[in-house]
Amino acid sequence: MSAIPYCDDVLDRSIPLLQLADVSKQMGIVVTHVHQLLRDHKLIAVRRDSVVGVPEAFFGDDGQPVRLLSGLIVVLRDGGFDDEEILRWLFTEDESLSATPIETMHTDQAREVVRRAQSMAF
Repeated sequence: MSAIPYCDDVLDRSIPLLQLADVSKQMGIVVTHVHQLLRDHKLIAVRRDSVVGVPEAFFGDDGQPVRLLSGLIVVLRDGGFDDEEILRWLFTEDESLSATPIETMHTDQAREVVRRAQSMAF
């Protein structure tokens, strides 16, 4: 089995991360399934202070990844974005959305974020 994929931490340090064991617990799955979600590019992890974690903002109140997140990651990766670029885009304020794309993914405007990603990526 391959190593757990993670990228450089390009996020502001104020953005909270969940350790992989915590992701596993809140999703109700074994940690090896979390590793597979990372290998399948359904989630993105970063290494901060020698600990691998996933941005807390990737998850909804139910503990599951926000709807459309994995599809959004696929669209951006297929468009040539690497994980660091995806994270920068997701966590950078967009004046036209009045929020960051990841904040907007938690609202009924999530499809608009995906649409913008599609137009940006291709």
